Amino acid sequence: MMGAVANAGERRQAVGGANPWFDPLLLGVAVTLLALGLVMVVSASISLSDRQFGQPFYYAMRQALFVAMGLLAAWAVTRTRLVYWEKGGVVLLFAGLALLVAVLIPGLGREVNGSSRWLPFGLFNLQASEPVKLFVIIYLAGYLVRHGEELRNSFLGFLKPLVLLSFIALLLLLEPDFGATAVIFATALGMIFLGGVRLWQFALVLGAVGAAAAALALTSPYRMQRLTTFLDPWADPFDSGFQLTQALIAVGRGEWFGVGLGGSIQKLFYLPEAHTDFLFAVLAEELGLLGVIGVLCLFALLLWRAFVIGYRAELSGNRFGAYLSYGIGLWLGLQAFINIGVNMGALPTKGLTLPLMSYGGSSIIIMCMAVALLLRVDFETRFPRGRKTS
Repeated sequence: MMGAVANAGERRQAVGGANPWFDPLLLGVAVTLLALGLVMVVSASISLSDRQFGQPFYYAMRQALFVAMGLLAAWAVTRTRLVYWEKGGVVLLFAGLALLVAVLIPGLGREVNGSSRWLPFGLFNLQASEPVKLFVIIYLAGYLVRHGEELRNSFLGFLKPLVLLSFIALLLLLEPDFGATAVIFATALGMIFLGGVRLWQFALVLGAVGAAAAALALTSPYRMQRLTTFLDPWADPFDSGFQLTQALIAVGRGEWFGVGLGGSIQKLFYLPEAHTDFLFAVLAEELGLLGVIGVLCLFALLLWRAFVIGYRAELSGNRFGAYLSYGIGLWLGLQAFINIGVNMGALPTKGLTLPLMSYGGSSIIIMCMAVALLLRVDFETRFPRGRKTS
């Protein structure tokens, strides 16, 4: 009887708004980024769409459909108990490995600009690395719960997930996709660090990973060129430095208040990938420094809410939810940081999308699912009975 009364009280609070079923700030930030991203994709792609398809809103309509699909997938995720994600972590990881292998098989994988990263799925091309990022985080969150003591007390416990990550990194580098490799490895190492690994072990592996990354860059003429181009794009502004110089021109033209929504010049066939990897540069040109600061604040809020939700889950004993939230927060924050850094000439070009904003079905759908997982963790933390119901 008392349990039923308490449960009814929780429901009344939720309906009344004092204690809503979802984190309103997290949901508001995510929806704002999705809406702003859709507006910017419309602006950045309208001329390209008209030239390629004779339809100015081709990319815009597809992006709207991707957002709708992402919201539908997010709704399904919020209705799924975390225990199912925890139990399915290993299966999801092997599914991700299968996707990475499939894109390398001739006839299955689709090659674009020299990289084989996509699998055709009719309506859109699935970029295999996008679900793999989420699957790795789900698997690692479960691993840290199951083998936390071994991780903290034995080097073998630390080494086991790194072997799997190294295999995933190898498959990604064969595509090649250095950006996704860096994001996955950095996110995984961050989760392992938060899991309590010994500091000397972490420093040792971090040094080895840094040395391996440096060796990959130095032994590949393609990657070396991208590194040197980023340091001085103006040395060859019409060839290797063309994309970055055009992005910098776009950012510089924005000044304080921007040239106005739709007024970008660089998107008119000067800046390649204006609606995908370099959407932020178009945003900076059209909305100016104030728009840039606004987007930075939104991503900072997203990262903060992810860690707050993770911390609360940890205090409540929901360790899987805690590690899952930390991992998603690290992933979204890191990818946003890299994308913005690339657009502003502070980092080498990596080919990573801006989370929740750039054009692309794979990215939008998976990012929506990631935010939905954060909402589910928050729900099960504040309403522990929710762990036993949908």
